[in-house]
Amino acid sequence: MGVAIRTAGEGDRELVVRLLDEAFQDDPVSGWVFPGEEYRRTTHHRLMAAFTGIVLAEGRIDVTEDGSACALWMSVPADDHGEGDGGADDDGPAQVRRAVDPENGRVELIGRLTAGIHPSGRAHEYLWMIGVAPGRQGEGLGTALIGSVLDRCDREGLPAYLEASSERSRRLYERLGFAPAGEPLVLPDGPRMWPMWREPRTTGSEGGPDRDVRP
Repeated sequence: MGVAIRTAGEGDRELVVRLLDEAFQDDPVSGWVFPGEEYRRTTHHRLMAAFTGIVLAEGRIDVTEDGSACALWMSVPADDHGEGDGGADDDGPAQVRRAVDPENGRVELIGRLTAGIHPSGRAHEYLWMIGVAPGRQGEGLGTALIGSVLDRCDREGLPAYLEASSERSRRLYERLGFAPAGEPLVLPDGPRMWPMWREPRTTGSEGGPDRDVRP
């Protein structure tokens, strides 16, 4: 069976925020930004809502037809970091902090640090986040979501970039053709993030699941 994928719209905002909130509750980076289970449970969704709003406005969100997984993508032009949160050199990360949790400097810091390591110079697709409902993880849904865009990257000769936030996700991305892009980002008193880059494959994707991708 293939995985049916569609492009999310405004009516999917609540679904996407819920998916990301649930999927990242136990993520090491989310735990660093929002330390403590109760704090994270009551506040983390605001950051996911901010990210969702940015990508709905400026990028593309793919969601499985059954609503169990989603992926947030930004198309970054050449010589542009393309960070939807405003990048490292303007007030974007500070705006996100003020909207999400004004007293939490880590909300702003994570935006500035990831923008600071984002490669520039070549147009590419940026996988900002991908979330799979906890009860559906391990079924290949994330691979299908990513693979649908990587197939297009291969056809169009575009590279792709992401930051892996855990060892588990890093291994998944390596299987999809991503390789380390510089040293890991070590968050202050926190976990690592791995910048990863994928050059397009001239022969197309290999070994991916069947996909039914619809606009």
